[in-house]
Amino acid sequence: MIFDDDAPDASEETTTEAADETVDEVAEEATDEAADEPVDEAAGESTDEAVDETPDDSEDVASEDAASEDAEATDGADDEAAAEEASDDAAEEDSAKDTTAEEDGEEAADTSEDESAESADADGEESGGDDDGDAELTLGEGTDEPEEPREPRMPTLIRGKIDRHGVAIGTGRRKTAVARVRIQDGDGQMTINGRALDNYFQIERDRLLIEAPLRATEMLGSVDVWVRVNGGGPTGQAGAIVLGIARALQAKKPLLHETLSDGGYLTRDGRMVERKKYGYKKARKSFQFSKR
Repeated sequence: MIFDDDAPDASEETTTEAADETVDEVAEEATDEAADEPVDEAAGESTDEAVDETPDDSEDVASEDAASEDAEATDGADDEAAAEEASDDAAEEDSAKDTTAEEDGEEAADTSEDESAESADADGEESGGDDDGDAELTLGEGTDEPEEPREPRMPTLIRGKIDRHGVAIGTGRRKTAVARVRIQDGDGQMTINGRALDNYFQIERDRLLIEAPLRATEMLGSVDVWVRVNGGGPTGQAGAIVLGIARALQAKKPLLHETLSDGGYLTRDGRMVERKKYGYKKARKSFQFSKR
């Protein structure tokens, strides 16, 4: 058996190989275990962390969203509250202004009333002190300007006339009566168809009616009246004489037109008796009717 120092030792080879194999096996096992353990542990840990962390994250997100919504709601509520407070403040300011204005107006009115009352009292005291309580109401006496006399109305048409002897002539009519009147200066005599007034008209109403235009113009007793009348009855003749006297006075003194017109003496009374119709008993009265 040949022993060679340079030849490799078999035991050493086997030992090295065994060592290498064991090292390799151990390394492989270690790597396998390391590969298996991290994967399993990482998977388990990841799943656990996902399970554990996901709800927390969602809760955090939800809580953050809720917080933001609450913040927005609170902000909106705050804005609304601020707007309402501003409107309430404005309304209160307006009401305060109105109340102050009303109070000012009332105070001004009260002060003006008090001042007027004081002035009235002062005036009353002054007037009372001067007149000893016997003051009289004097209206329109403070003006010194004299009032201009009003011009009387002048007639637009004069029915009467003046003849060449200076006698005023007037004609009056009433119903079917016609009166021709002449007036001249005199002592107040009145002649009607050659008779005196009291003798011709027996009714006092007719006599007062005839004297009315003379009394209104204050000419009664200063002029003589001569009348010739015919037709109609006493009432119609009295009305005709009144119109004739008024027209004669107007012709004699045109300035008396206003007085005569206001009294209605220059107005012709146009009422007439209605005429009778054929087939009737009177103007409207009919005969008795019998059907059978």
